[in-house]
Amino acid sequence: MKTTRTRRDFINTTAMAGAGLGLGIGKTLAATSSPVTPSANQVPKRGIPSWPTFDQREDQALLEVLHSGNWGRTRGHKVEDFERAYAQMTGAKHCVATSAGTTALLTAFGALGVGPGDEVILPVYTFVATFNAITAGYALPVFVDTDPETFQIDAKKIPAAITRSTKVILPVHIGGSPADLDAIGSLSKARGIHVIEDACQAWVAQWRGRGVGNTSLAGCFSFQASKNLTAGEGGAIVTNDEEFADKCFNFQNQGGGRRATGSGRGANLRLTEFQGGLLLAQMTRLEEQSRIREQNAAYLTKLLGEISGIKPARWHDGCTRNAYHLYMFRYQKEHFANLPRAKFLQALSQEGIPASGGYTPLNASPHVRSLAKNPCYQKVYGKETMSQWEERNQCPVNDQLCTEAVWFTQPVLLTVRPEMDRIAETIRKVQKRAPEFTKA
Repeated sequence: MKTTRTRRDFINTTAMAGAGLGLGIGKTLAATSSPVTPSANQVPKRGIPSWPTFDQREDQALLEVLHSGNWGRTRGHKVEDFERAYAQMTGAKHCVATSAGTTALLTAFGALGVGPGDEVILPVYTFVATFNAITAGYALPVFVDTDPETFQIDAKKIPAAITRSTKVILPVHIGGSPADLDAIGSLSKARGIHVIEDACQAWVAQWRGRGVGNTSLAGCFSFQASKNLTAGEGGAIVTNDEEFADKCFNFQNQGGGRRATGSGRGANLRLTEFQGGLLLAQMTRLEEQSRIREQNAAYLTKLLGEISGIKPARWHDGCTRNAYHLYMFRYQKEHFANLPRAKFLQALSQEGIPASGGYTPLNASPHVRSLAKNPCYQKVYGKETMSQWEERNQCPVNDQLCTEAVWFTQPVLLTVRPEMDRIAETIRKVQKRAPEFTKA
């Protein structure tokens, strides 16, 4: 069995079905409330839709680039068109597209001059790419524990992680719900530390009515295949700082091309024209899809909030829009006759409801722990510092959360409202029959 699993594993597979756990609920329920009513060309269907969604708009976008002969951004205009459209959508002044969400983070760190000797604070409840973007430049990742009610970084615990070497605070808007940007922003100003937001799951998310990435130096986004806005791969940085935007452009363009003075660092991290065209096509349905997810999520939260032992993730007070890349809740087995979470997931899977247990503790993964013995890191930071680094990164609250978390991925919310009733009814029936499942 793998010690760690990636978010992509969770997206592409359902929870393993277990023998003897069938509920006999059937695949449909009568509608108990009015369904979401989107426009005619975007009516969702019963069951979990496939992802990604595409039609002739994507066909036309790809063929247009193909026949133009301008496949890279250095000759075409699709990427620039996307950058303008995405900046407008997020409310930011500038957008720089990149080849992936990870390379958006790499570009932002490169533009900011993050490197050996610098520390970057990040949440422990995140995908490994957040960690990898930090270590690619030989900065030192410093984990902060999780707020279990929101699944986000616990902002109250960030001050204890700050040292004289802290260069960046990197909150991650897990699932599409923003971290506590008020608390993090106040801390940033008081300590003079930059904030870069990992918004790779948070395209339309808002904090106090403003798109994420607008209250900090920058926000970084992903357009990987599972994402709510996708081109298979791709990323972007949004910022209101023109000089920083120029530095980001230069970094992802081999170190040149705009006004900002070079830093001697750079790489080819460019988005292609094909991806730019796909993203422009995908953006034509993003708002409508987001509205469907939001309405279904709000209804599902009401239903699940009435079931003991099911705790939907809470929003921070400043969150005015959730992107819902993930629908997250805590499963408390003591309310289900101590039925193990694995069997709970199996029961949902047998009823056609794909769910996963989410992340495992990132700080305990072999990949992350091996950093302590990395010879380059021992050379930069010293063997003693690296021997203490693992102990410094203990996150006990997150350890507990990782035993309780349950995720539905975003396609689960892209369906008709009666499917939300079916999910809640299935969970109620699992709870009712939990004693016999526990003995199975």
